[in-house]
Amino acid sequence: MTLKPSIAQIDEQVKLEREAISLGLKRLQDQTIKLENQSYASASIYGISSIETLLPHLIKRIEKTDKRIYEGHNGVAFKDIYLYLQLIDSQSVAVIACKLAFDKIFSYKDKSNIAINVCSAIGHAVEDECQMRHYEKYAPGLLAKLKENYWHRACGTQQKLTIIRTLMNRYDVKQWHKWSSAIHVKLGGWLLDCIMESSGWFQKQTIREGRKTIVYIVPTPEFMDIKDEVMANAELFSPLAWPMLIPPKDWSNESSGGYLLNEVMHGHSLVRRSDPALIQGETPIAFLNKIQKIAYRLNPFIIKVAETLQQQEISVGKFLPIIHYDLPPKPVDIADNKDARKNYRRSAAEVMNKRAAEFKRNCRTRMTMEAVQRFKDRERWYIPWSFDYRGRAYPIPAFLTPQDTDFGKSLLNFADETYITDRGCKWLAFQCATTWGHSLDKSTWDERLEWVSENIPLITRVAKDPIDNLGDWEAADEPWQFLSACDEYYHCAILKDRKTTGLPVATDATCSGLQILAGLARDKRTAQLVNVLPSERPQDAYEVVAEAARSNIPPSLHKVWDRKAVKRTVMTIPYNAKPFSSRSYIRDALLEKGIEINKDDLTITVQAVRDAMNEIVPGPMAVMKWIESEINIAIRKGPLDYKDVKVGNNEDGTPITKKVKFFTHKGFTWVTPSGFVVNQYIMKREIKRLQLQLLGRCEVSLAKYTNETDLNRHKAATAPNLIHSLDASLLHLSMQEFNNPIALIHDSVLCRCVDMDELSAIIRETYMHLFAERDYLNDFAQQIGAETEPPITGDLQPESVINSTYFFC
Repeated sequence: MTLKPSIAQIDEQVKLEREAISLGLKRLQDQTIKLENQSYASASIYGISSIETLLPHLIKRIEKTDKRIYEGHNGVAFKDIYLYLQLIDSQSVAVIACKLAFDKIFSYKDKSNIAINVCSAIGHAVEDECQMRHYEKYAPGLLAKLKENYWHRACGTQQKLTIIRTLMNRYDVKQWHKWSSAIHVKLGGWLLDCIMESSGWFQKQTIREGRKTIVYIVPTPEFMDIKDEVMANAELFSPLAWPMLIPPKDWSNESSGGYLLNEVMHGHSLVRRSDPALIQGETPIAFLNKIQKIAYRLNPFIIKVAETLQQQEISVGKFLPIIHYDLPPKPVDIADNKDARKNYRRSAAEVMNKRAAEFKRNCRTRMTMEAVQRFKDRERWYIPWSFDYRGRAYPIPAFLTPQDTDFGKSLLNFADETYITDRGCKWLAFQCATTWGHSLDKSTWDERLEWVSENIPLITRVAKDPIDNLGDWEAADEPWQFLSACDEYYHCAILKDRKTTGLPVATDATCSGLQILAGLARDKRTAQLVNVLPSERPQDAYEVVAEAARSNIPPSLHKVWDRKAVKRTVMTIPYNAKPFSSRSYIRDALLEKGIEINKDDLTITVQAVRDAMNEIVPGPMAVMKWIESEINIAIRKGPLDYKDVKVGNNEDGTPITKKVKFFTHKGFTWVTPSGFVVNQYIMKREIKRLQLQLLGRCEVSLAKYTNETDLNRHKAATAPNLIHSLDASLLHLSMQEFNNPIALIHDSVLCRCVDMDELSAIIRETYMHLFAERDYLNDFAQQIGAETEPPITGDLQPESVINSTYFFC
């Protein structure tokens, strides 16, 4: 039972939230200033937002002028520019020009925004990209290898270019002819003019400095108003999201829940990425409010181990503390010896690169440990939650939640402990074996318990001295959760000096997508494969599919072919993964075994696995195909509109267009068995993806979301979203009956070991009621206006799940 917080506790929580707002705002401001100081304003909040808005207009402006240059209407002054513009497309040059303009104009560095410096920087950046494309054209294999071997050591685009240029010269690749400074300024000046004319955001400002007249580029008052508005909106979402010291405020259809100040800040919604006007059912909202009242505390044993390893700079799994690298000592003759100075600079650069890479690598661990310091002395605290648009629950904080990394999960205990029982000790043993992994998660109950009995010395060593016995636990599949399980099992079941427990014990659904589809199709064969039906040991759908595909894959793969080769493919097909994704999953799985498969064999293998899926799980595959077909029909019979599409040019250069119809269907809404209202609304967005050699992959948004329905994404998304909405509904309904502490990770549930039998029974009963007492696939068909009957196999009796030991295991 949750006690009502006192006035003092409420005041403390409000103070904490105000501190989170203040620190979040300071972090946003500090980050913006830091980017401007480093001449990276293009990466700031206002820079990203402004460039995204400007790019479509700038591209059109460049293309218009480019056409005039080509036709000879712009005069002799543009002749040289056009020669260089031929080397790069208008979208890429627009991205580069915008980035450099924002970086230079908003930089705090002295004289950075002088007009000639801005123009020169833009011209240089365009040349750098063209030079990299030159190398890609004449030595593509070498360039790819050099990037792979050297770029991870480099920081900054200029250092990367210098490395590549030096090595390309060493390998005698066709030489790049460097552009002159005059071309840099002329080309950069033209692009800067295009930016100024397209946006109206920048202007020239002439300032008399002594005897010189200097032209600066400065933002206009109109842009400063835009910048202030963007930053003001960003500040609304900048507060840090921490756990709460008191139970979060209840959500309702009428008012915001979660943080006490959420209604004032408007920072978080009941349902993310959905129509706020939708009225959600009582059961989902009651579920959300219930899990928000679960109290947690940090595990002191895990904190102690983490702090020790942090101090010793030792990484384990997802725990990545900062490793310090010292700069090399300066040579005594550095001022006079050119070679010594060159070698020192090279060595120092390598150390600085390592430091920068290390800072990025351990960001999550650093922030997690900061949160640990804030909450480690608290006896109980709470997590505010909200829904995604399919009804799945997500914690609002980014750290100290059940949906964290292996290390983050291991930090959590339920604050409300319970007395340990013999049955509870067996579930603690189950947690030890399952987190150890190495295929034990596919073993029977008895095999897992037997493994624990045989490894009591290992568990004891790990629990008593985890630092000196680091090698005993870091090899586990989930090392940090294995460590916390060993500690709890040792004190509760071996030493027996701990009488209560609050350790979260986890059980996972077996391929939950197929479990849901088996229930929808009432497909007995699939249900048996994914442990919906009782069996003596856990069933392995991945192994069955692998064996079914074996006869159709190339013989050269037979020796290494196993469940791991197909696992990700089988797991993702219920979520509408396409053959292209399956190719990468199978290729990566085989690479881990040291096998590099060729293109043709990969095509044969992917098809063999997908054919095996149709043979082994025909019910789910038929349901997915039916959903895709009905969504296609529903959208195509909806409202139509027309737009003019360019198909060519007349002799005089004017465009030839034709009218093309497009769909304006406003998406789909369905209500899950728990009463959650799903709103699937997917409209097309015009995006051009660019791969710049130095600036990396980026997207050019040519427009905001259009009024055209994205038919292909609707077809691909509906089956996965239906599955997600139903596994969420299963938990919404299950929590009506379960009144003990619980944590959730979508298709995984965690509770105290003594409560696991009760929770498992409730989930099985809920699944039975969900698919035995109602035919939801027909309900869904009516809601989307399906024209054909859904393909229901009909030979499954879902009530059999009551006796399934491994439904969640």
